[in-house]
Amino acid sequence: MDRAEPASTPDVRIVHLTGPVFRALADGDLDAANAASPVPLPHYFAAPDWRGVWVMRKWQVEKDPACAEWVTGVIWDERLGLAVGRAGYHGPPDESGTVEIGYAVSAAHRRRGYARAALEALLQRAAREPEVRTVRVAISPDNTASYGLASKYGFTEVGRRWDGGEGVEIVYEMPAGQH
Repeated sequence: MDRAEPASTPDVRIVHLTGPVFRALADGDLDAANAASPVPLPHYFAAPDWRGVWVMRKWQVEKDPACAEWVTGVIWDERLGLAVGRAGYHGPPDESGTVEIGYAVSAAHRRRGYARAALEALLQRAAREPEVRTVRVAISPDNTASYGLASKYGFTEVGRRWDGGEGVEIVYEMPAGQH
């Protein structure tokens, strides 16, 4: 299998999920998640290592259903009709107009341009949203692939923070619409 990065960006969109899908994924119930999902979800969406994200999103959407249009969704390959990962913002813009991007591509689909395509889709949306002024990413110091991707889009380091689940993260930001 050729794992080299493609010459062109795959045609992807971020498919938003709903409260019932987040609840089912938080419970690890793939059948229930697929019954409510707008697109078919593969097994790894309900795997234990992704469950923490779904629990967080479930709570956010239960508290504010409008968050569902901002938070983590499915990276959907339009050409293949296939879920290849997850991507979205950590929530709607905060009081300063900042959104933070997060994404993860399934190991089976890495090095094919999906992270880049998802990042571009999220940057384009941020540029279209009048209330978004700043886009942020936070990357573990040892995640050279994510750093390499973010650096190509003009993100600059603004600090470091501790994430209880991830450890130390380097925080990068850029003005919305800059890319």
